[in-house]
Amino acid sequence: MEPLNESLFGAQALESPAALASSLAPAAAPGHYDELRGEATRPTPARTVNPPPGTPLYDTASAQPPPPVPTPEEAAGPQDKPPLTPAWGKFFENLGSGSFSDLPRRAVSLERQIRDNGVTYNVYADADGPQRPWSLDLFPLIVSPESWAQIEAGVLQRVRVLDRVMADVYGPQQLLAEGLLPAALVRGHPGYLRPMHGVKPPGDTWLHITAFDLARGPDGNWWVVSQRTQAPSGLGYLLENRLAISRQFPQAFEALDVQRLASTYSAMMEGLQAMCPAGAPPHIALLTPGPYNETYFEHAYLARYLGVTLVEGSDLTVRDQRLYLKTLQGLRPVHGLIKRLDDQYLDPLELRPDSTLGVPGLLQAIRAGNLLVANMPGSAFLESPALLGFLPALARRLIGEKLQLPALPTWWCGERAAMEAVLPQLGDCAIKPTYPGSNAHTTFEAVLGSQLGRRELDEWAGRIVRQGEAHTVQSYLPLSQMPTWTADLSPGHIAPRAMLLRVFAVSDGAQSWRVLPGGLARLTGSNAQIASMQRGGSSADVWVQTHGEVDRTTLLQPHATPASLARHRAPVTSRAAEHMFWLGRYTERAENAVRLSRLTLDLLRGEDQSSRPLLAWLHRLALRNALVPRDVPSAPKSRRVFERALIAELGNVDTGGSVGFSLRCIRESAAAVRERLSQDHWNQIVRAEDEFLRRSVEQAGETGESSYAAGAAIRSLEAASAALAAMTGAQTDRMTRDDAWRLLSIGRHIERLGFLSSALAAGFANGAVHEIAGFEAMIALFDSTITFHARYQQRRDVATMVDLLVLDGDNPRSLAWVTQTLRGRIAKLAGSAPGKLSALSYELPDPASWTLERMCEAGAEAQYPALVDLFGACELAAYHVSDAIGIRYFTLTSESLRSVGA
Repeated sequence: MEPLNESLFGAQALESPAALASSLAPAAAPGHYDELRGEATRPTPARTVNPPPGTPLYDTASAQPPPPVPTPEEAAGPQDKPPLTPAWGKFFENLGSGSFSDLPRRAVSLERQIRDNGVTYNVYADADGPQRPWSLDLFPLIVSPESWAQIEAGVLQRVRVLDRVMADVYGPQQLLAEGLLPAALVRGHPGYLRPMHGVKPPGDTWLHITAFDLARGPDGNWWVVSQRTQAPSGLGYLLENRLAISRQFPQAFEALDVQRLASTYSAMMEGLQAMCPAGAPPHIALLTPGPYNETYFEHAYLARYLGVTLVEGSDLTVRDQRLYLKTLQGLRPVHGLIKRLDDQYLDPLELRPDSTLGVPGLLQAIRAGNLLVANMPGSAFLESPALLGFLPALARRLIGEKLQLPALPTWWCGERAAMEAVLPQLGDCAIKPTYPGSNAHTTFEAVLGSQLGRRELDEWAGRIVRQGEAHTVQSYLPLSQMPTWTADLSPGHIAPRAMLLRVFAVSDGAQSWRVLPGGLARLTGSNAQIASMQRGGSSADVWVQTHGEVDRTTLLQPHATPASLARHRAPVTSRAAEHMFWLGRYTERAENAVRLSRLTLDLLRGEDQSSRPLLAWLHRLALRNALVPRDVPSAPKSRRVFERALIAELGNVDTGGSVGFSLRCIRESAAAVRERLSQDHWNQIVRAEDEFLRRSVEQAGETGESSYAAGAAIRSLEAASAALAAMTGAQTDRMTRDDAWRLLSIGRHIERLGFLSSALAAGFANGAVHEIAGFEAMIALFDSTITFHARYQQRRDVATMVDLLVLDGDNPRSLAWVTQTLRGRIAKLAGSAPGKLSALSYELPDPASWTLERMCEAGAEAQYPALVDLFGACELAAYHVSDAIGIRYFTLTSESLRSVGA
């Protein structure tokens, strides 16, 4: 990308950065507030969309109607560009080294940072779909202290009202009795949970994390567009946004006195801990739907930042009306749950019966008062856009105050007067579903009347008349536009984009909240009028300025004690342990498949193609490890057909045992324990699969066949081998030796023991070991060729092979080393004292009893019965131990079902 320089902009490049930005940045579109210049649009009364006069139940007197949309004639008027606001002027004057000309480089650096950090937003979350990198603009949204004061006061007031609405709806229900809330919007809403009626939440607080989507109108004032209470997203992404953008503009960040975020997160956690019904200290977990959820990255990121355990529904169980976490050490009580799961999926016993994401009995634990949930289940009806029109009256009734932060005028068409008044104005409004995502009611995507033709408007009017209660109409407000950096024209330029601001109110104690001094700005797509990440939008950091002292609180604890350190040691859940176990197994399985495939292709093209025992050995191993279909002719019968079949299966992700399948399984297992892997480790896993499958597709396209040519296949296998070596290096040298890592290592060595035992057994069974070609192939399969020749030089006999591949305690691929390592890791996992083995360890053969003399005793026809028996015993023990570990640590069906702690 060519840098901005004087030759590009002539004399303008000599101006100050602020003046240059002012001259280069286009003004906001007519009718939109310009965040860069603080410019308001002149109102036009003739275009105002007013609430219908006399509409029952609605009260919009607390706020003036939103500013009007300008007429086309007004939009075509002269467009002078006022100077930048003081905040934006200071921002550009403090760009730092390189100033304005360095922006293209910083944009590239930001994109690389997001990619390297693995920040993703999976738009259509499915197992096979690629995760999309999180979209973040280079410029932040700057909010002045005065604007923030309006937002903060209004949001705090609104969250108090919403919390009291929930308390009444699930308690005395006076609001329904008095007619201040229509029953159809509460009892008729699928998000109203009857099992929660009568519940008393800990601290008498229902809402702990609430999000409000705000829009700034052409007059510069903020308006509430929607509210999110079930599982609002953004608290993790905005942290990543802040970290990324503050690094790009450190001088501007300091110069603008941007308020920090850490103290609010800290206060939230302290408030949750104080309200938890039991436990000192309480154990709090974050419940996620899992790695295929579109915002899973945020769940893992937020759990790490807050120091809570990331769990899925399968990690939890309810016993005696209490919630427990299934860990390797047994059941551990959970006292608080931050949920990122919609309410209907929480408890298959009382809510949605087909849910596999929740915890059976969870609502029972909540009703018993043994669990705090943030937010308490049952708040989904608060998210209905129809509720916005009733909140002004509810605020006066519940807290005796007038709402300070207005919402866009909203009409619920379930009331005839409201419907009749708003139907003539559909072309100037947004039409939204009253019950979004409901299976019991009509639902649809929100549409803007301005984008509809006359016929379409008439069709919508007909639907509204027929099913009024399913439709809510909201006044349209032109969103304010902020400056963004875009690279669609080299070397890049400033362009205005419409944005919606999401802010968060979090509880810091019983019936107490604070507003996070920042938020998540969501930008519309280049050709869209709706700010949605699902529709190709992007995000921006939000810098809230302060006139006072910047709060520099951090989550670091400088005076940690041994007891506090022990409390913060994350437990290993049974689910995470199982995924780590299989991550180890699939890593080893992929290595075995790569090594065996390379060896087979090399030998099929080499000088030893006439050795029938060798070809039979290769064919047997390929079948056993599912590298070729069972109906393929054997290698001795048709080497070329066998070779083509082997190559064709390499990249097949649907065939168990293939290299592609194993790489896919590595990625899926790793995704489930993403929070336990370094970013480099994760990137290695992703690149290994993507690169191998890309080579497969490219080769198939070049040859017109569905398989590699042999030479290209070998090169792909060599690249995969190098990638797998990097993965195993990360697993060996860059992971903490906790129980999760021990299970990963145990999984690897179980797979290695089974594979090597069966390979040796097959070589002895068909006599391949007694031929030079077969002997050398077996040594190569164990990755021990160099060691063997350095130690034994020209000897080729069973004794040398047994000495190196069976008995050598220093060779990491000998049966003795693998077995002894497994015994020790299993004992350590079980908590045995140093030097002591667990009962499960004794299920594996003891290498101390193996002797060269005994192993090399030749029986009839040189079958080496003791050696063959040992191979069978090792292979059988490997898979017996695997099953036992699953029962003991993953399903918790043995004595491990005990509870630890109180």
